[in-house]
Amino acid sequence: MTSGDYKHHTISVLVVNQAGVLARVSGLFARRGYNIFSLAVAPTEDERFSRITIVVDVESATIEQVTKQLFKLINVVKISELHPDDSVERELMLCTVRAEPAARSQIIELVQVFDGRIVDVGHDQLTVELAGPPTKLDDLEDLMRAYGIVELQRTGRVALPKLERQVTRLHSVTGKVG
Repeated sequence: MTSGDYKHHTISVLVVNQAGVLARVSGLFARRGYNIFSLAVAPTEDERFSRITIVVDVESATIEQVTKQLFKLINVVKISELHPDDSVERELMLCTVRAEPAARSQIIELVQVFDGRIVDVGHDQLTVELAGPPTKLDDLEDLMRAYGIVELQRTGRVALPKLERQVTRLHSVTGKVG
């Protein structure tokens, strides 16, 4: 697939962990008219830095425009585009759905098929939790619509590059490749 086959760019931005950095980054997007589809930010393994994962509409901006503008910000340390085929992407969804007694077992079964959990139970509603790739959440959300979604909240997408999987070949005592 080429980048034209996707609706969004996923950009990972490593920034200095300081007050106001997120406001400057989101302000840049607003001023330029770039449509942010998803935004998630949290400290990294090194408390001096935060990682901002931004999912931008392909139609609103080219990756080159976004990168050039982001690098103008003082607190930006590193920018990476995370192509869906070369990254691990996850989201969390909480969804409250109507669950009349006749449909409750069907809903529970669907949630289990998707490896989700029921996290709250009411007389005629269930709240479902599902974490996974965005497409998995999309699929369960579509199926839950038939029962009646009361409330729905999804986190912003978080993503990291996939790890390399090259096999290293061991050398025998004689020096021949085994």
